[in-house]
Amino acid sequence: MGLLKYKAVFTLFIFCMFSFSYAFAQEKGVVFTSSDKDLERAFNWAKEMALHYKGKTGDPVGPWYESALPPRDAFCMRDVSHQCIGAEILGLKRENNNMFNLFTGNISASKNWCSYWEINKYAKPAPEDYRNDKEFWYNLPANFDVLYATWRLYLWTGDTHYISDPAFVRFQEKSVREYIDSWVLSADSLLKRPAHPNAPLPYNEGDSFHRCRGLPSYSEGVPNLKTGVDLVAALYRGLLTYSEILSEKGQKKVAALYAQKAERYRQRLEADWWDEKEARYYSYLSNDGKFGKEEGETFLLWFDALKDSIRVKKTIAHIASRNWNMENTSYLPFLFYKNCYWDKAREYILYLSDPTTARREYPEVSFGVIEGIVQGLMGVTPDASSRTISTIYKSNGTGNAAIHQLPLLRTTIDITHVSKRQSIMINTGPQAFKWKAMFYGTYNRAYANGKLLSVKKETDPQQKEISIVETTVKPGQKVNIKVKH
Repeated sequence: MGLLKYKAVFTLFIFCMFSFSYAFAQEKGVVFTSSDKDLERAFNWAKEMALHYKGKTGDPVGPWYESALPPRDAFCMRDVSHQCIGAEILGLKRENNNMFNLFTGNISASKNWCSYWEINKYAKPAPEDYRNDKEFWYNLPANFDVLYATWRLYLWTGDTHYISDPAFVRFQEKSVREYIDSWVLSADSLLKRPAHPNAPLPYNEGDSFHRCRGLPSYSEGVPNLKTGVDLVAALYRGLLTYSEILSEKGQKKVAALYAQKAERYRQRLEADWWDEKEARYYSYLSNDGKFGKEEGETFLLWFDALKDSIRVKKTIAHIASRNWNMENTSYLPFLFYKNCYWDKAREYILYLSDPTTARREYPEVSFGVIEGIVQGLMGVTPDASSRTISTIYKSNGTGNAAIHQLPLLRTTIDITHVSKRQSIMINTGPQAFKWKAMFYGTYNRAYANGKLLSVKKETDPQQKEISIVETTVKPGQKVNIKVKH
């Protein structure tokens, strides 16, 4: 055998072995290990529980996972929007793709540009929430939650389907235009809009499919609701997300217009919804013109609608001071890690995974624990627009933590935080990426596999100092980064 032919065969052999190992690792799924064994147990429980909700092969609806009240065998727009990154972490890519295709594809003029709030495994709108296109249950923040979720899925996966597929583009356009007009949701109309602008006629107050056909909040227990603060936050995030999508596609001028529209909602949020006396946001406005406080504050953080650092701290302090339903609580590990309340975030993870906690089996809970550990504790943040994976260890402890075979940006990675000053990245998949390794604190020197690299300095939204080291990680490559003063 000639040397060139031998090299070609050897190269093919190595490629096949790498592909086999990559496929086997994907089949095995993501693994979390840590010196914090309580967190490790929480992750293992959450992984098993979340994958338990995966639909069965042959279900008429196609690939799906439970994301609604479990007896319904269904998935709803809000829950899927909040579970989708946890699902992506667990390898439920086909399920995400199918469910969002169904949500975006079923928007229609006959439903005033709503989709189906909930779809079951039989590929039907769930009868618990739908009778016909004139009579159904629908929470108005849903369109903007789905819009935000598809953008986050694009950033995580690099799959342009989520922002460029014709059905998704139509969903985006109808949601930020006709949907807002049809439901009287302009920034200046939110305090004076009619409660039921598209209710069936004759209207029956006792029929929830009449009364809740366009419920202006995710808070479903408030009577005579005109507007919820979570809807204001959702509108802000939805329009800003649409601006980001347009900017990604090079449509900078139109993107700037939608960013301005989004900002008007945020300004109204701060001007109209803050209770100065109690230093809290109101959560709803009733039809008699009175503001009130129930659930809803969590979504101000979820949609990242708050920019006043003092109000953010007061909001987080209030959320942490009381118990919430399991749906809201499931978002808190990720949100508290994001806002630098790391110990409290860990407490929520352990609470959500505790066998004695009531309703911990609700699907959002296990998916929220997974996202809280991976995006929260481990600080993994992919950005498809720049093919960058950022990491930062968010722990007040002295231990270590690692994620193995994490799928993102069309590759898989192993990331180990050896300490607050050292992280190791292994690219176990087929695509190269830029690693933005971040460390809390001010460091002047960094070494990647012993080679001196430059260090950049930034501050996070909470004004904590961060040192940043950037390098490219090729398929099969291991990079060990240490920072020093």
